[in-house]
Amino acid sequence: MTPDPLAPLDLAFWNIESAEHPMHLGALGVFEAGSPTAAAHATDLLAARAPAVPGLRMRIRDTWQPEPGLRAPLSFGGATREPDPRFDPLDHVRLHAPTTDFHARAGRLMERPLERGRPPWEAHVLPGADGGAFAVLFKFHHALADGLRALTLAAGVLDPMDLPAPRPRPARPPRGLLPDVRTLPGRLRDALSDVGRALDIGAAAALSTLDVRSSPALTAESSGTRRIAGVAVDLDDVHHVRKTTGGTVNDVLIAVVAGALRRWLDERGDGSEGVAPRALIPVSKRRPRTAHPQGNRLSGYLMRLPVGDPDPLSRLGTVRAAMDRNKNAGPGRGAGAVALLADHVPALGHRLGGPLVSGAARLWFDILVTSVPLPSLGLRLGGHPLTEVYPLAPLARGHSLAVAVSTYRGQVHFGLLADGKAVPDLDRFALAVADEVETLLTACRP
Repeated sequence: MTPDPLAPLDLAFWNIESAEHPMHLGALGVFEAGSPTAAAHATDLLAARAPAVPGLRMRIRDTWQPEPGLRAPLSFGGATREPDPRFDPLDHVRLHAPTTDFHARAGRLMERPLERGRPPWEAHVLPGADGGAFAVLFKFHHALADGLRALTLAAGVLDPMDLPAPRPRPARPPRGLLPDVRTLPGRLRDALSDVGRALDIGAAAALSTLDVRSSPALTAESSGTRRIAGVAVDLDDVHHVRKTTGGTVNDVLIAVVAGALRRWLDERGDGSEGVAPRALIPVSKRRPRTAHPQGNRLSGYLMRLPVGDPDPLSRLGTVRAAMDRNKNAGPGRGAGAVALLADHVPALGHRLGGPLVSGAARLWFDILVTSVPLPSLGLRLGGHPLTEVYPLAPLARGHSLAVAVSTYRGQVHFGLLADGKAVPDLDRFALAVADEVETLLTACRP
């Protein structure tokens, strides 16, 4: 297998990382334990199955010059994704001592950056102290996988299940040394369109930084510590709100985050009046049936969360209207599509500009709210059913809180990741999420 150059967005994620700001995403899954040896058995299964998943054997190697065998010339200062000849699954799968708090243990594990000299992923098996359950924390570097591809990689080490087959990709004709002159007008038109789109995105991003009132609780200086919490709510309750008010499930979940922020800020004494933080809502440009190709395929929507609005239904209406505007414009334009600008930056620019870009994230948005799709079928490991799964998004420099959401087996799971020092009361925000669902349900009753 020949080395595969990292796509521009992958390279950006690889280069903005630092020891205090690791760029890995995660998922904490909780499984029923049928026996005292369930966690140890799960560890053995994960280690045994990992070598058969090609994506888990891939390391990322910085490269400063083109190499023989690449399908295309590698830009100076880039990186490649390639098989690790020294791959050992025991370096990546670890069994820990029993714990009474899966989230507290996982929070400490999320602080640690992945080792960059080998395939950037880990699986930590956490036995429950009472023996009734165990958890697995998966960590994947964002340069290795986005949310949908991370799901595919994790599914490869769980018990076999029937996933949709990837849609075959049409073979590209071999390229000659010179482009076909008949394609030049179209290529020029596409290039000009790309330039125009980039200018639109840049202008929208600049305007989005004006006239914003956020909260210091969301944009405190990073400490490098991590704390996580999880909230599970009934999907039927979310559907009831959606059917009553219209819109989508995602609209309701974003409005829940806005209401929870209002409740949390008021309870901790920071105040929510006039607060409208900018939320980045990532949008995957990867179709579910094409999850296997490597590389991030992300854009995003940017919107102001109506935290300062005291009316829960009014907040939901504001979220619906903002999301409708974003969808009408499409994920390729607007301030939320800044990730697409990575395609216009040379590899060396990503390498040298990584620290600057990571520091600029707080100027672009205040909080990340992302949705990670999961299959509706029940997942198992060693025959033990997965009962809860909490997705965890990376925390950008200068941000205190990130929210990731997944729907699984009739429940909506909110995975909350925060800077441990800036947000010592993350559990209070978790309670505020659950309370806000009840508030919306009450508001929807006649």
